[in-house]
Amino acid sequence: MHDLTPVFSAVTASFLASFVEVVEAFTIVLAVGVTRSWRPALTGAGLALAVLAALVLAFGPLLALVPITVLQYIVGVLLVLFGMRWLRKAILRSAGVIALRDEEAAFSRQTDALGRQANDRRADYLAGVAAFKAVLLEGVEVVFIVIAVGAAHGQTLYAGLGALAAFVLVMLIGLAVHRPLARVPENALKFVVGLMLTSFGIFWTGEGLGAEWPGEDFALLAIFAVVAAVSFAIVRRLRGAYAAPTEGIAR
Repeated sequence: MHDLTPVFSAVTASFLASFVEVVEAFTIVLAVGVTRSWRPALTGAGLALAVLAALVLAFGPLLALVPITVLQYIVGVLLVLFGMRWLRKAILRSAGVIALRDEEAAFSRQTDALGRQANDRRADYLAGVAAFKAVLLEGVEVVFIVIAVGAAHGQTLYAGLGALAAFVLVMLIGLAVHRPLARVPENALKFVVGLMLTSFGIFWTGEGLGAEWPGEDFALLAIFAVVAAVSFAIVRRLRGAYAAPTEGIAR
């Protein structure tokens, strides 16, 4: 069980984070396919995946040249920054400070934009570029997460399998329903992913600095619990702060 803790953590974090990113990319690709045709949609997406594969093949082997403690520290700091970016948005959305992301609305915006370009001679080219950019931008985040959560403890293969599973699941569901996955609780997933990435980052930064965590890998669970408790406390505080002026006006 002890040896499975980092594997389970890497697979779970990679799967959830990749699921969110693939849903967002799929929404754009679907809009391109429905509005224009599937040829530019699949061409753009395919080229983006090829670029991502080239990046992994080019930079992946370089990680083996970095000392493990240095790698843990660098990856840890980056994960804290990356995870807290996700966590910040999820907290603000949960507190009602900013609006929740709506995949149906994103789909409508993209189809409207593509519709306005319908008479442009470059319509297919622009549609392909839209699909390419969506897959590339979201894919870069997936690649970073897979490398980050896997590299520090040699779990890159398992993290990659988690990301692949998320990709396959989104494709199967999306192609079956042929609609944006609007019912996916995206903010809840981002909240969990933000908590996990931040927890990983704190854990590996400590290891990179030479800290010996009590319980070793099980310390991840304690870190996660502390980060989650602080985050939920912030959500409650923000809800109270933003509700107070409204209640005062109502009285």
